Amino acid sequence: MTPDAPTPRPLIGLTRLMRLAFADQDLAPLGEQLLARAREYPDEATTLLDLSTVLLLRGQREAALSVQSLALGIDPLYHLPAPAPMALRLLVILGPGDLMANSPVECLLEQSDVDLHLLYLTPDRPFPASVPDHDVLFVAVAESDANQPLLAAIAAYVAHWPRPVLNPPGRIAGLSRDGVAAWLKDAPGLVLPPVARVERAALERLARGGAAVADLLADGDFPLIVRPVDSHAGHGLAKLDDGAELAAYLETAAAAGFYLSRFVDYRGPDGLFRKYRIILIQGRPYLCHMAVSAHWMIHYLNAGMADSADKRAEEARAMVEFETGFAQRHAGALRTIHARAGLDYVGIDCAETPWGELLVFEVDSCMIVHALDPVDLFPYKQPALRRLFDGFRAMLLRAAGMGA
Repeated sequence: MTPDAPTPRPLIGLTRLMRLAFADQDLAPLGEQLLARAREYPDEATTLLDLSTVLLLRGQREAALSVQSLALGIDPLYHLPAPAPMALRLLVILGPGDLMANSPVECLLEQSDVDLHLLYLTPDRPFPASVPDHDVLFVAVAESDANQPLLAAIAAYVAHWPRPVLNPPGRIAGLSRDGVAAWLKDAPGLVLPPVARVERAALERLARGGAAVADLLADGDFPLIVRPVDSHAGHGLAKLDDGAELAAYLETAAAAGFYLSRFVDYRGPDGLFRKYRIILIQGRPYLCHMAVSAHWMIHYLNAGMADSADKRAEEARAMVEFETGFAQRHAGALRTIHARAGLDYVGIDCAETPWGELLVFEVDSCMIVHALDPVDLFPYKQPALRRLFDGFRAMLLRAAGMGA
């Protein structure tokens, strides 16, 4: 017989657990504590959801998603209360998945006065007939093949919602890589090469010489960029110079579908590559980070920013000068992205070409945004990210009719 649980344990939440991980704290003891409690109280959803997050942060994805499924089967709704005085009540709709599956709303509202209800929806379970009262609803579910049915169901669910809805799910559904390339085609001031979604068999023919790149990609030729469908953070991403390299790539890539586009060389005069992560909040751009690397495939964690004072100094300058520099140079392109995306909150991974255009790699609503980097190494990030977080909060207040 399952023992009666005491008062349900409050949710720790994603941001607090990420903060521990970023501080290099060993999460294994906490994971063991949560596991022990889950065994004693198997119906306590908050414990299971926190345990799944710990497992994700420790790289145990399959176990994490299994535990997460148990949690959501018990209770789809979780609460992160705001300290008094509370300014606003926000209901966030999320879907199941890993750390890239939803917009990082918890990180955007860390230590804020916004009362947060997290509602996890899945297409295989009925949506709730009633939810906690709230001032604004925000849809955080990310675009993916798996999430397309969920986004369609959420669109019907919120079609006549009695409160303001931010990030309409129908617009999120258009953020596939080939979809973004199509709706940004010929947009002035930016470069986003056509993206073709191709099945494995088509790439195998190309690798064997049985097809030409132009058969798959209108403006295509080697070198090509290839990545599995629904991949993020560089997983499976490769630059291929010829058919032999494509054949070797397919020997290790198990995916059934891929995105294909031509490679654009965006290195600067000093031979280094620079990639920017920008968040648009109702069209206003905020710089989240800027990474510098000798390699074309840049991710902030592999760019060596923590190891280079020169790189950090350049990023600090980029943040200080962003509104009068980068944002001004590309104001038209950023306005176009906002208008065509039709989203209140969306992220852009991008660079500048040697010819001064905005090179867009990705437009997505679920890009990781946080203020968890060590302050002693990255003191300049705190003001920039505070502006971003304040901008997000101000958007919520405007939507609720509580702000200018």
